[in-house]
Amino acid sequence: MSNKPVVRVRDVMRSEYSTIDGLATVSDALNLMVEKRTAVLVVRKRHENDEWGMVLVSDIARQVLAVDRAPDRVNVYEIMEKPVITVSPEMDIRYCARLFTRHDLMRALVVNGADLLGLVSPIDLVLDGFARQVLVSAE
Repeated sequence: MSNKPVVRVRDVMRSEYSTIDGLATVSDALNLMVEKRTAVLVVRKRHENDEWGMVLVSDIARQVLAVDRAPDRVNVYEIMEKPVITVSPEMDIRYCARLFTRHDLMRALVVNGADLLGLVSPIDLVLDGFARQVLVSAE
């Protein structure tokens, strides 16, 4: 059994995120992304039985820019991912990394019940979690 402390998703997740409505245009999403300097927006639920969504810069590149669609005529809901994979804030980062690998993910939402707490990415898992474990055990 290892003596290393467990690093949980809550320890490495980013709690600052920006949200957008699915009915917003891609132009609106781009403006918000530029303003907030982010490559991901969380798409808000429409009602309590709905699911969270995400729109990434890569979605805009593939589904709008590359196919020459007008960003002011495309709604976020047309290009977003929904539903998205969510993880618990209590999940061990090792299991989260395995989930990312298995599903080829670049981001996941961190939720506790119906509450959105933040986002987690492989960068967070490795640089803020795994590196901390490695550096502490090396001391």
